Order: sequence, then C-alpha cells, then structure tokens
Amino acid sequence: MTVGLVIGALIAIVAVILVALPFLRDPTPSDDRLDEPDELERRRLALAEERDRALAALKELEFDHRTGKVSDEDYRALVGPLRRRAAETLRALELRTEAKAARTIPSRG
Repeated sequence: MTVGLVIGALIAIVAVILVALPFLRDPTPSDDRLDEPDELERRRLALAEERDRALAALKELEFDHRTGKVSDEDYRALVGPLRRRAAETLRALELRTEAKAARTIPSRG
C-alpha cells in the first residue's frame, strides 16, 4: 500500500514538473522584440493620435459648455476648428485605410 502511494506521489510530482516546465523557462530575446514600424505605420499612428486628441478636446469642450465653464460665444468660436481638425484626421485615416486595402486586394483581369 505504501509503495503505491510513493509511486502515485512520484507520478504526480513528475506531472507537475512537466506541466510547469514551459512556464519556468526564460523566453528567448527574439520573442520579446517588436518590429520597428515603417514610415507609413508611423504616419498612421500619428494621425490616430491626432484624431484622439481632437476628439478628446471636443468632448472636453462639450462638457465645459454644458457645465457653464465655457460661454456660448466661446463655444461657437472653438467648436468649429476642433471639428474640422477631427474631420481632417478622420478623412486622412480613412484614405490611408482605403489605399492599404486597395494595395492588398489583387486586381482582376
């Protein structure tokens, strides 16, 4: 009976070690390295950041106007340029997405 318990314990220990072994190893350095984005990807990221900043500024302006921190006059003066900036970056991102999709779709013919 005790021999069976010892064998069972040894099997359990070996199983735990085999399961845990991949998690205990250090990853190879090549697995942790990110590829450097190319110029098009950097431009797309810059446009996305600009879009996010413009939309955040619009949201903050709307909030400040609703809470009374910004007058109606100031709101009207500020909202137009912010909307144009957001729309321009959205259009630029959309054009880049369409151009990228056009490059990846093979032409028929």
